[in-house]
Amino acid sequence: MTSLSVGLIGIIVFFVLLILKMPIAFAMALVGFGGFSYLVSPNAAFSMVATEIYSVFSSHTLSVIAMFVWMGFLAFYSGIGARLYVFAYKLIGHYSGGLAIATQVACAIFGAICGSNTATAATMGAIALPEMNKYKYNQSLAAASVAAGGALGVLIPPSVILIVYGIATEQSVGMLFMAGIIPGILLMLLYIAAIAIIAYRNPSLGPAGPRASWQERIQSLRGGLGEVLAIFFISMGGLFAGIFTPTEAGAIGAGGVLVVALVGRRLTWNGFTKSLMDATRTTAMIMLLVAGATIFGRFIAISRIPFEVASWAGGLPLPPYIVMGIILLIYLILGCFIDALALILLTIPIFFPVVVTTLGYDPIWFGIIIVMVVAMGVITPPVGMNVYVIKGVAPDIPLEVIFRGIWPFLAAIIVCLIALIAFPQIATFLPELLFK
Repeated sequence: MTSLSVGLIGIIVFFVLLILKMPIAFAMALVGFGGFSYLVSPNAAFSMVATEIYSVFSSHTLSVIAMFVWMGFLAFYSGIGARLYVFAYKLIGHYSGGLAIATQVACAIFGAICGSNTATAATMGAIALPEMNKYKYNQSLAAASVAAGGALGVLIPPSVILIVYGIATEQSVGMLFMAGIIPGILLMLLYIAAIAIIAYRNPSLGPAGPRASWQERIQSLRGGLGEVLAIFFISMGGLFAGIFTPTEAGAIGAGGVLVVALVGRRLTWNGFTKSLMDATRTTAMIMLLVAGATIFGRFIAISRIPFEVASWAGGLPLPPYIVMGIILLIYLILGCFIDALALILLTIPIFFPVVVTTLGYDPIWFGIIIVMVVAMGVITPPVGMNVYVIKGVAPDIPLEVIFRGIWPFLAAIIVCLIALIAFPQIATFLPELLFK
């Protein structure tokens, strides 16, 4: 049997294991070990697995994940998300659909210190949904707006998914963070436009809230936005200026959130210990995924699947953007069934050489495109991780009701994706300006 055949069988076995509900990290590691054993030797496979697992868990580079994850959980338990929502709510909540729009603004700002789509969705869901319910918002619009807004957490820096993509493809994390800023803002504006259109066509779906005084708005500004901007500019500004490494930027950011929370007496001992436990649990999950994907990637590499796919794509009598469209369609379909982070780690060994080497696309731009497709995956059925997070926050809202409201936001992501493909400078302008 050829190495290519073994590789294809390995991929099929991997999906069978997923259907049998084996954890993705273990499924990737098991298939990678089995395939490597067959193509090379069992002894070589044991040696490779031991080396890769030790390499991942002892990697200084990957410690950046722990820092940014803890930063997000500290922000969650210290109530920064709640104060951000109050600021946005006071500013624009008096418009029709204003509470849902305020949710997008708060999600985008919270994403600037969080980096996780699920944490952003959970935080804003717990805060925004009771308010929208109080003002008789349509359940579908309310829940879907929070689920979609949570996806901004994976695009606006710092983003855990961009960090993992950068490490997996050996790209600058700082450049990826800078590249995500404008697309993140653009997606937020498109979300707002979708909500505004819905509210304009049927104001009863998103009734206006009370108008806040300017004094209340200024007080809310001091209570949330200022802290976030200070933390963001210190950590991310130092990273972009070359003062900090990504790991140091994450540590500075987490330390900044901790200091703000302690000085303001907003973090209890229970909240502090929970932030450590949740950050440890999440970091361990990510590290296991990276280790499993590394083992799987070694198997995929020796099976020659990436080279064959690259050769096939290069020989197609089609323009590069059509081939790129096919790849994105594959990502979109897989994103409906596989977790976002696992999907990136699984597919990067196969598609990255095709997109960057064969088709000649910019690797930084491709990273933002992948995250944008992932943003679609976290709100599309049947997996739709953010939708299940909102279901957990608001168990009285049926899943089908949440999914029913997702379509305008999916349309917004598609428009943003088309804009990025048509005008790559949206993602590459800032990195080229800063890092040229």
